[in-house]
Amino acid sequence: MPPLIDLLFFALVLGVAGAFAGMLAGLFGIGGGAILVPVFFYTFHAIGVGDAVRMHLALGTSLAIIVPTAIRSFLAHRKRGAVDMALLRGWIVAVPVGTLLASVIAAYVSGTVLMAVFSVMSLLMALRMFFNRDSWRLGTDLPGNPLRWLVGMAIGLLSGLMGIGGGVLNNIFMTVYGRSIHQAVATSAGLGALISVPGLIGYVWAGWGDAGLPAFSTGFVNWLAVALVIPVTLVTAPLGVRAAHALSRRHLEIGFGVFLLLNAIQFFINALV
Repeated sequence: MPPLIDLLFFALVLGVAGAFAGMLAGLFGIGGGAILVPVFFYTFHAIGVGDAVRMHLALGTSLAIIVPTAIRSFLAHRKRGAVDMALLRGWIVAVPVGTLLASVIAAYVSGTVLMAVFSVMSLLMALRMFFNRDSWRLGTDLPGNPLRWLVGMAIGLLSGLMGIGGGVLNNIFMTVYGRSIHQAVATSAGLGALISVPGLIGYVWAGWGDAGLPAFSTGFVNWLAVALVIPVTLVTAPLGVRAAHALSRRHLEIGFGVFLLLNAIQFFINALV
């Protein structure tokens, strides 16, 4: 059992992180993983979690927290009629398959590899948001199958390896095919549930019985962190939803780019150390 002072520090940091994650879930249609993964990574380090499992634990715990956060955000967006339900129904198999594949990969690669994946993908997505132009279009509507199915599986795979809800990737996909950023954000909230539920199961399996895990962990999921963060995210997610519908498309894109770039820099440095 960790000392009381460590638990209090853990609770304070994660409470603040949960508030930001909830706002991001509503504002950007993401599950908050883009901010929670770095916070978990550094917080687990502060309480003595070893390098061998720290990144894996951050990813799995992030996905566990995304489950209720994404559902709450999705329901709030659906009330506004902005969710593309047809797209979500078409991905009900493809996205979970990709996410489960990610958990299998995570079981056999090092934390450095996972940090490198997180860093590179965050950087690419940030650049896409910063330099986005209305003229950047691959079509006027979403492609049909099998391409749409393969895109869904790829989003599930990459999101599972990054511990995120897939919102950023889906926003890029939908907007380059002519959909509005507001519809993309709303649909991404529902996508988070398709990713986080199988991701949670997969990361529990991937880390089952690992000797380096801290107290209150089942596989690569720390339930103390989950219990501390989820209540805060559920309260703040609707606030982000209201802000999303009040901001312009360009403001949302710049917001995406800023936090993605910061995360990319952080994990690039850690992967090299």
